[in-house]
Amino acid sequence: MNPNHNVKLQRLFFVAGISFWLLSAGVFPAMAVDPGRRILHGHVPGVVAHLQPVGRLPASQRLNLAIGLPLQNPAALDVFLQQLYDPASPNYHHYLTPEQFTEKFGPTEEDYQKVIAFAQANGLTVTVRHGNRVLLDVSGSVADVERAFQITLRIYQHPRENRKFYSPDTEPSVDLNVPIADISGLNNYELPHPKNVKMNPTNVQANAMPKSGSGTGGTYIGNDFRAAYAPGTTLNGSGQMIGLVQFDGFYSNDIVAYEHLAGLPNVNVQTVLLDNYGGTPGGGNVEVSLDIEMAISMAPGLSKVVVFEAGPTGIPNDVLNAMAANNQIKQFSCSWGWSGGPSTTTDSIFKNMAAQGQSFFNASGDSDAFTAGQVDSSSFDGSPSSSPYITQVGGTTLTMNGMGDSYASEIVWNWGGGTGSSGGISSHYLIPSWQTNVNMVAAQGSTSFRNIPDVAMTADNVYVAYGNGTSEGVGGTSCAAPLWAGFMALVNQQAAAQGQSSEGFINPAIYAIAQGANYASCFHDITTGDNTSPASPNLFFATSGYDLCTGLGTPNGQNLIDALAMPPDALRCTPATGFASSGHAGGPFSVTSQTFLLTNSGTSSLDWSLTGLPPWLDASLTGGTLSPSDSVTVMVNLNSASSNLLAGVYAANLALADLTSGVVQTLKFTLSLDQSIVQNGGFEIGNFTDWALTGNSASNYNFVESGSPLSARSGTYVAALGEVGSLASLSQTLPTQPGKSYLLSVWLENPSSEKRSQVEQFLVNWDTNASATSTILNQSYTTAFGWTNILLRVTATGNSTILQFQARNDPYYFGLDDVSVIPIPTPLLQTIASSDGTFQFTWNTLTNVAYQVQYKTNLLQTGWINLGTSIKASASTMTATNGGNIDPQRFYRVIVP
Repeated sequence: MNPNHNVKLQRLFFVAGISFWLLSAGVFPAMAVDPGRRILHGHVPGVVAHLQPVGRLPASQRLNLAIGLPLQNPAALDVFLQQLYDPASPNYHHYLTPEQFTEKFGPTEEDYQKVIAFAQANGLTVTVRHGNRVLLDVSGSVADVERAFQITLRIYQHPRENRKFYSPDTEPSVDLNVPIADISGLNNYELPHPKNVKMNPTNVQANAMPKSGSGTGGTYIGNDFRAAYAPGTTLNGSGQMIGLVQFDGFYSNDIVAYEHLAGLPNVNVQTVLLDNYGGTPGGGNVEVSLDIEMAISMAPGLSKVVVFEAGPTGIPNDVLNAMAANNQIKQFSCSWGWSGGPSTTTDSIFKNMAAQGQSFFNASGDSDAFTAGQVDSSSFDGSPSSSPYITQVGGTTLTMNGMGDSYASEIVWNWGGGTGSSGGISSHYLIPSWQTNVNMVAAQGSTSFRNIPDVAMTADNVYVAYGNGTSEGVGGTSCAAPLWAGFMALVNQQAAAQGQSSEGFINPAIYAIAQGANYASCFHDITTGDNTSPASPNLFFATSGYDLCTGLGTPNGQNLIDALAMPPDALRCTPATGFASSGHAGGPFSVTSQTFLLTNSGTSSLDWSLTGLPPWLDASLTGGTLSPSDSVTVMVNLNSASSNLLAGVYAANLALADLTSGVVQTLKFTLSLDQSIVQNGGFEIGNFTDWALTGNSASNYNFVESGSPLSARSGTYVAALGEVGSLASLSQTLPTQPGKSYLLSVWLENPSSEKRSQVEQFLVNWDTNASATSTILNQSYTTAFGWTNILLRVTATGNSTILQFQARNDPYYFGLDDVSVIPIPTPLLQTIASSDGTFQFTWNTLTNVAYQVQYKTNLLQTGWINLGTSIKASASTMTATNGGNIDPQRFYRVIVP
């Protein structure tokens, strides 16, 4: 794309869209794009570049599409979700209704109408309008679809399957002012596929078929699962519903036959038909029957199982959004995969569910360990196997005492040859906060990216009735995901009986449990087996604690139910997190200590402990006992060792544990030495996280992206500010020290060279929380320029300071990158040397800061005399010479003028 055009570009930020481009980068040739349009990446399968088309879709053929829109306030939603699942937050479990979610975070009605108008203007018929405005379903002829998105839909021979598929040969594009994130239905390269695996005794390890269940041939059926994972509980899911993702139908008589054979009550099964599917069962009905039967087996008292069926050619986002709209259902399960990899709209729907207190369990897959990149690829078990917004479920081989009497042991499910519990590391999603405290060394996991799975349950030797009278034993993580949804119905049944809200997204809670004293009593830790395969012979192996075969393990009955359903822990800590301090190596530091108030809000005494102190932190207390309603203060402070640390960022996660309940809260501390106090200053998160944007974001004049139309000054991402007609603002509140000086550095570019009669203005404001805003830069530009470094010295007046950029760029965008605010260290004398009356001084410096050496011949003098001119530092130290001392004595100092 030529950036020097004279049309105002509008870009749409969405993380998954960037990921799609990365997945297909280098496959397709560069194309000339109408400057009035915006490309939507990720809609052309990578394999298309290696295939020759065998025809075109008939122009009159009709297609059904689901157009996804970006959420409003996505950064605020992420903050809200973090608070929603933090027991120390006042927002803990204060879920939103679907209407509240739409109002706060759904696409605006204005944006929805823009997409509707775009569709109708291009001959597309609106078929479904979704309440949360995240999706708009449309249909149209191939000719209309091609014209609307400026693509050609071609037909190709599938490289792995005996069928043809259609796909655009170039990425679609839309008008710049149309807020579209992605489009489902433009290709059918990968159809939704079930993850169950039929039993094949010739391919099964000797110890993988224990045949210790009460079903036919020793398979597991009905109450066997409760005996293994929820023994002795009277909970049965009463008052709860389970929703199932399906792309096929089922025979109701198979479900009745299963219930009769297993001695289970008849549970009401309701179908919700979507995407014009009639419900007639096809070849995938075994998956549908399996999911229903597993859910009922674990929770036989369910008030209803709701089966969301879209048929073999259905659109997954339509199914997921219909589930999110049904807020009476608090637990969902999915045992299907589909194409597309990470998707903005899919993630938006999962976040919607989490905000509403709904749990979603997804089968991790059945292809053993994912190799690099596979977990995010539709070529394997497919989306959404890597999403961090849902719970990923792996599989085990279960052995029971007697014939389904009680739990005996488990190993990783692995039949060999590439068939077993899938696990791996995402190449797209960064590691979630709740997974950062896991020791990944033995597990061979990542400390930077999302690790999969989270939990597991049996995936082997499971009886299923299907096919209008057929039955057999099957395996696969397809068995495990609906069993977890059934287990969650037990948890939420108990929570409701105690007057508590549903548990919702369980990952923050289960990883906190895993870090506490009750891990062994809440989970069966699977430490035997692996999910290696010929394609991945060295990854992964079961180990103590978390691993990438079975996650944290399988549920240990009532103990885990109690841990999940209990109210927030009795041990309350105020504030709920530690401090972030900054400064220069050797000091001083912006924050040196923080006092915490620990309170026992329960009705019985509790023991507590504080562990994980690094060498540079001390605590006044590290443990004790609190009686009901009692409190104690604990001070955590930097110690003398902090002054000996080299430049860098030091982080510590202190574990505050209620030893009575086993619940662990994490107090995070950060010490940044000679580092910027700006968060996400390079925008490498891929969005405006940590920044507050005020402006025309709904039309995407201001955004973060990788590649076109702007290129990052460093790293991958760059921010673009391009408000038209008024000033947009981008601000961040920084932790500062009153009276402290800082060096503000920002890189700016203005690449367009046309239409200079229009306004192009850029401002920098400092301390905008003060009574009067201090504008330290106000520049209007009349020429284009490349990346230029702006350096400004600023001084803080309070403990927090707002840094604000304002921009208006009518013809194009300003590029903004590598924003930093670094504390300027107090100059400290390091060395002094004399020779023949000449003195040399060396002191610590900050690069790009000017320093001035001054002297007095008598300390009683009122003013200091400059020794030469000020000098800008180019390294971490600086040396100056007095140039010959003609005075009998001198007193020297170094200042930052």
